Amino acid sequence: MIRVVVVDDEALVRSGFQLILNAAEDIEVVATVSGADAVARVRDERPDVVLLDIRMPDVDGLTVLREVRGLPDGPVVAMLTTFDTDEYVLAALRHGAAGFLLKDTEPEQLAQMVRTLASGGIVMSPKASRALLLGHPGAGAVNAQEAEESARVERLTARERDVLMLVAEGLSNADIGARLHLSAGTVKDHVSAIFTKLRVTSRIQAALIAQRARLLDERRRPKADR
Repeated sequence: MIRVVVVDDEALVRSGFQLILNAAEDIEVVATVSGADAVARVRDERPDVVLLDIRMPDVDGLTVLREVRGLPDGPVVAMLTTFDTDEYVLAALRHGAAGFLLKDTEPEQLAQMVRTLASGGIVMSPKASRALLLGHPGAGAVNAQEAEESARVERLTARERDVLMLVAEGLSNADIGARLHLSAGTVKDHVSAIFTKLRVTSRIQAALIAQRARLLDERRRPKADR
């Protein structure tokens, strides 16, 4: 069973997510809490996945994220957001968020997203992905940033580029190994090297760089056109 804690200041959101996820045979919501109680409940329940509201009135979602990620064997954390132009998003990436889910995510997609998170993949709603790819107000000169990121991508080996493309598709290390016929340990080594060369600390940061560098477009392009 995948154990999940839902953290949100709205009782309706908490109960809705609990109802949807508990309908899946392989997922159990072990706690639903507001932000003030989040870290203590996560410490007690030891979930695999935490779905955490990025904006809460009683406590800063980023503070909860940092504390939860700092726990020994801390869980995977994905942020819940309405995602208009939330200035907290880039900060959440820097502090290790593994994805972003809109609160109005379709019920049939929610359980699969939790499974992806539990297996080590990343999740991001299409709206969130578009917003991040377009840059964020106050994030600096986007063109200069993209040029620097593209230069880092060019330093990757061909195999590292293959692995990065699959990371950007949300695959876990085990899934990448199966796709490329590599051991889990070899994939882990490649992912570590990719993080170092791209100067990132999380899979979602690496995935965003891959998308901005158009690696996924390259993957979809017919071989004759390459």
